[in-house]
Formats: sequence, C-alpha cells, structure tokens
Amino acid sequence: MSKRVLMVAFQFPPFQGSSGIQRTLSYCRYLPESDWQPLVLAPTARAYPHRSDDLMSRVPQDLIVKKTFSLDAARDLSIAGRYLRWSAIPDQWASWWFSAVPAGLRMIKQYRPQAIWSTYPTSSAHMIAMTLQRMSGLPWIADFRDPMVYESFPTEPLTRRSRSWLERKTLQHCAKAVFVTPSAQALYRERYPQLPDTRFALISNGYDEESFSSLPDAAPTPADASKPLLLVHSGLLEPQDRDPEPFFTALAGLFERGEIQRGKLKIILRASGSESLYHEQIKARGLSDVVTLEPRCAYQQALKEMLSADGLLVFQGPDCNRQIPGKIYEYIRARKPMLSLVDMRGDTAQLLKTLGIDTNARIDDTDDIARALGRFVKLLKQGQAPVASEEDVLRYSRHQKAIELAQLLDSVT
Repeated sequence: MSKRVLMVAFQFPPFQGSSGIQRTLSYCRYLPESDWQPLVLAPTARAYPHRSDDLMSRVPQDLIVKKTFSLDAARDLSIAGRYLRWSAIPDQWASWWFSAVPAGLRMIKQYRPQAIWSTYPTSSAHMIAMTLQRMSGLPWIADFRDPMVYESFPTEPLTRRSRSWLERKTLQHCAKAVFVTPSAQALYRERYPQLPDTRFALISNGYDEESFSSLPDAAPTPADASKPLLLVHSGLLEPQDRDPEPFFTALAGLFERGEIQRGKLKIILRASGSESLYHEQIKARGLSDVVTLEPRCAYQQALKEMLSADGLLVFQGPDCNRQIPGKIYEYIRARKPMLSLVDMRGDTAQLLKTLGIDTNARIDDTDDIARALGRFVKLLKQGQAPVASEEDVLRYSRHQKAIELAQLLDSVT
C-alpha cells in the first residue's frame, strides 16, 4: 500500500508567476512511482495575484487537493494602498493559516498521511505545516527554494523579525530542511551550527520531461547563415539583481565596431518586467530593431520558443549568488547553447562550470560581456557552442528529483 504525504503549497495551479510551481506539481506527478501518494493543501484561486489555466491539465486527475480561503492583505485589506502590518505577518497571505490548519487536521484524520511537506516561498506554508506538525506529531520536511532571511533582506524590521523567528522554529521542528543550491544549504549550516548535519539536505530544481514530449527536439547545429541568429531570455529581469543594461551597452558597442552586423542578430526578452525602463535603455542605444520586449505567454509556448532559439541568455547578479534560476534546468534540457551573465562566485556560475559550459561573462562588466557575446555568436555560427551532456540532462529531470524526495520521506518515516 502506498504511503501518503500531506503537501502544503501556496503555489499550485491556477497560480501564475513563478517557476516554483513546477517543483510541487512534478512531485505530485512522480512521487506515486516511488510509493508515495501526495495530498495537497493549497489556497483558493482568489488568493493569487495572477492566474492561468495553462497548467491545470498537468494536475493528476486522482490527486486529492483541498483548497481553502485566503486573503491578500496588500490587495484585500488595504485602504488607499495602506494596510496594517500585523495582517501581513509572516507574509501578506497570513490569513490562509486560519482556514488551512483546520482543513489540514481534517485531512490528517481522514487520510492518515505518514509525513508533512511544505515549500517556501510563501512563508505561510511553513507556518501552517509547523502548526500541523506540532498538533499531529508527524515528521515534517521543510522545502526552502530560497533562504527566508538574507544578510540584507528583508529590510523592513517587523518582517525581518517575523521571518527570522519562523525560520528558526522551522529548523528546530522539521525532520529535514531541503535546499535547492549548495551555498544556501551551507548558509543554513553556518547559521544553525547546533543542529546536526543530517538535518540539512539538497534537492536541486529540475525540468519536467513531459513538458517537452510534444515539442520538437533540436540539437545544436551550425546556424542558418540566411537568417539572423535568435537569442532568447525567458523570465524576469529585475534591475536590482539581473540588470541587463550593461548587456545593452556591450551589444551596442559590438554593432558600432562592426564586430556583429545589423540584421544578423535578434534578441527576445520574454516577460522581463520593467518593460518601460528597458524600452528606454534599448531605444537610447539604437537597439530597437534588434532587441524586442515580449509579454508573458503560456508555459508550453515559452518552451517552444526556447527550442526554436539559436542561443539562450542567463542573467544572475551577485545578490542572487545563492540561487539558480529555475529556467536554467529547462535550458539544460533544451540542449541549447547558453550565454550566462553572472557573478563568477555564485551557484549559477558553478553549475554551468560543472556542465562544461564556459560561454559566460561578468554581469556588470561591459567589456567582458562584449568579449563573451562576440565569441558566443561565432561559436553559434560554427555549431560549436557547448551544451550539457545527455548524462547531465537526465540528472536534472524532475522524475529524478521526485525519487530523491521519496528517499528523504522514507528516511524520516
């Protein structure tokens, strides 16, 4: 008989806005193959700022999902854009706790799960799971996709204190704390030296092979000289930590010096955010005929666009050195060459290095970006830009990551 795990997740279809939803959804799809049957506790759709039915078909038909009421304090409890800070502790969906805890206890009584799992962000998911753990005594795995507290974030004092308290309590009461990057795991080991090393585990993000099954696969080949090279970045480009302005400056310089010919290169920045800012930066450098800002699209359409590109762009600044963008794993599966603009000390740079991908530059160094971009374009034309090996591609599949979670669940039960 399959064992059961109660999964507390804020981001679940029809939520839209973060690749983190794929982590939970893939566990729901693949854990049963390892004899673990998921039960999902999530908020109702009205809690989400953005919704899409794009992933609803990926939810297993026999999956037990309980959705409970939640308000968004910033939207539903504000007057003239202001709301009481206590109503958004530990986050603006704190009201979810009041409906989710009773519902979770009923699910525990009815379905008798052997373990609890929750995923951050959102902070309230860990708060709910911790309450259920304390009331049921079940072992709890706390999934950290990002650290809850950084050295300089969050800056608002009450939010920082509440997150620090919840982080500390989570580490004390969970059976395992799971991280997605090596440096995030190391940070928490240093922050909580009194806890045993066995408390900390690493399960990286990955890609879902099923998402690619209906799409044409395209191995890297020399570029068609009759067409412009197409480079794509898919996802947010926050000015604070994924600033594309040095890239725009380097690109304009390459055109001015004649190192890249106009009409030979097209760049799509998909769902980048801050479009008005980037539009002005692109226009000021005379790049409007080269760089286009495109809106968010359906997930499958975004994957199809990746596969149609000649090369894929990565932006990851030093403020995100403990993070690896979820899209990296989809890029790896696409087996398309990557130009990565990163901090060389960060986990993203280290991952690409282990994959043998050396087409990179420092994200804030215009000259280094120009050098790397010029080389990248030449390698694309020759069909010689490095990509991940088949062995590495398989290592980062969501199916493999579900096996790793099942092994952790077995160990705590």
